[in-house]
Amino acid sequence: MSLFDLKLQEIHDRMVRGDLSVSDLVDRSFERIAEVDGKVRAFLTLSEEQARESAKALDKHLLAGEERGLLFGLPAGIKDNIVTRGLRTTCASRFLDNFRPVYNATVMNRLAEAQAVTVGKLNMDEFAMGGSNENSAYQVTRNPWNPERVPGGSSGGSAAAVAAGEVYFALGSDTGGSIRQPAAYCGIVGLKPTYGLVSRFGLVAFASSLDQIGPLTKNVEDSAYVLQAIAGHDPMDSTSAKVDVPDYLSALTGDVKGLRIGVPKEYLGEGIASRVRDCVLDALKKLESLGAVWEEISLPHTGYAVAAYYLIASSEASSNLARFDGVRYGVRAENPDDLLDLYRKSRSRGFGPEVKRRIMLGTYALSSGYYDAYYLKAQKVRTLIKRDFDRAFEQFDIIIGPTAPTPAFKIGEQIGDPLTMYLNDILTIPVSLAGVPAISVPCGLADGLPVGLQIIGRPFDEPTVLRTAHAFEQHSDFHKLRPQL
Repeated sequence: MSLFDLKLQEIHDRMVRGDLSVSDLVDRSFERIAEVDGKVRAFLTLSEEQARESAKALDKHLLAGEERGLLFGLPAGIKDNIVTRGLRTTCASRFLDNFRPVYNATVMNRLAEAQAVTVGKLNMDEFAMGGSNENSAYQVTRNPWNPERVPGGSSGGSAAAVAAGEVYFALGSDTGGSIRQPAAYCGIVGLKPTYGLVSRFGLVAFASSLDQIGPLTKNVEDSAYVLQAIAGHDPMDSTSAKVDVPDYLSALTGDVKGLRIGVPKEYLGEGIASRVRDCVLDALKKLESLGAVWEEISLPHTGYAVAAYYLIASSEASSNLARFDGVRYGVRAENPDDLLDLYRKSRSRGFGPEVKRRIMLGTYALSSGYYDAYYLKAQKVRTLIKRDFDRAFEQFDIIIGPTAPTPAFKIGEQIGDPLTMYLNDILTIPVSLAGVPAISVPCGLADGLPVGLQIIGRPFDEPTVLRTAHAFEQHSDFHKLRPQL
């Protein structure tokens, strides 16, 4: 068994007994990266010297018997759109190839307070735009379960690194499913918190009204630990919610008796692979046997979610990426004729095809004469989708369905068909538009590939989401399955 298959509390107990040091954990992380990352290709940048120095410092804390943080000594991988002081942050784009931030994202400061150890930055779709990790400017990350399959995106590097046992946990970002979908494809746990629960300060913006940082872990309990460490109000983020952060670990009771579950018929209908549907129904039966009750419901505006999302997200991306102009930082074209030529050449050279596609779509949707017809109408549809969830949560505690309509697809299979690629997020996008929390947990295999169960909750009701996920996990073995690399 890998050290990283142990639960956090088990690792802490071994440390207290003196059987294990932080340096041992960090050494094992880099050994595993050297062993398998040539196949997985999850990491873009390693921070080996800094990580080993941090490990030595934490070992002194351990020997002195000082108080330990929530994530004491755990090796972590960080998605490469979360800024890290002094550590290259590229967003998997040539535009930021040489960018070394001079400050930390708030979540990085909170991980430091929790005494986790950052071992490196993880691959992603460029500027978080994609659902397969094939849009990275540097390399294609591969699914540890099958190297010919995608790991999902945009947090594919984060999911693959955890599934491959290279790090104990990872941080990703979720705009339309970018934590949950790769978690499902790679057979791990991925949590998208309520919008505003975790600070976005230091997250390179894709779509500001949708982006949310969250954890990718091997089990639900570890997800609760990481969320406990990173959640909470941040005055540096104007969208950060001023809400109390409960004790998420105390929610993991395993008790779901009387839990009311709604299952949207739209989430199990046309386009959902039969084996995926079967795995979800089996999971519902398991929860039912534990005392939960469920019934079919309707979220009638689900079919409009993908169109609304890509108008809103692309419009916000068009605005957010305007700062990348070749003037202040990043790629700068040589010998431009004038300022406009500098913009054109720098952006043509720095951005990949998918980023350019979304900038053009968003710019068009925001342009004079089209704003009302596209962007404003998409925002109205977003309101209708949120109302669907609000009505459902008047009767039900939790909503459950698949995370993705199919298991992981083959690398190259959909890269030339953007519309089909976008439709892979049809089950995760409505949740993001509504701003509610959701977690993906493994619930079975289809053709030897993992299937994810998506558990959706009321705004800021992460305790119920985690409690439900944990109860299911305790009565199944799917989270214990590991890919054979």
